Amino acid sequence: MASRIRLEDRECPLSTTVQHVGEWWTLLILHDAFDGYTRFDQFQQSLNISTSMLTTRLKTLVADGLLERRPYQTNPVRHEYVLTERGRSLRPVVVALAAWGNQHLAPEERAMILVDARTGEEVEPVVVDARTGRSLDDGETFVFTAGPAASDAMRARYVELERQRPPRASDLSHRQ
Repeated sequence: MASRIRLEDRECPLSTTVQHVGEWWTLLILHDAFDGYTRFDQFQQSLNISTSMLTTRLKTLVADGLLERRPYQTNPVRHEYVLTERGRSLRPVVVALAAWGNQHLAPEERAMILVDARTGEEVEPVVVDARTGRSLDDGETFVFTAGPAASDAMRARYVELERQRPPRASDLSHRQ
């Protein structure tokens, strides 16, 4: 896949992630893989995708380490595409994207919902901090900042963003 990210974004984890999974068909193929599909014909039938597009997307997913190509038949040789650990680790991201989509639909308009397999009860996915259990949807409480490997440009970006950010209540109480 040709790189579509800007030179200055190469160190940004969001930009590099989107380079791997930001293509329409890629997310749909991964969704089908999470549902248990492994064979070319299963993906093609489910998605109604052209042979050439599916071949290209599967090759990319294998090259990116998200799927593993394994033979399942010898005469003629046929392959299946199985999620790797790296690929399986994307499931919460796909679940969160689907939940976001459903959040903006009336319940009767939802074509697919996430349920507890044992009870059949619908669940509402949220993204939380593993340490505290707090929801990460608050953009004032949880913000991005430069990490240890950040370049000078990335550090400057977050210094400027922090400078522009309104003071937090805790910051104001310390000044008094």
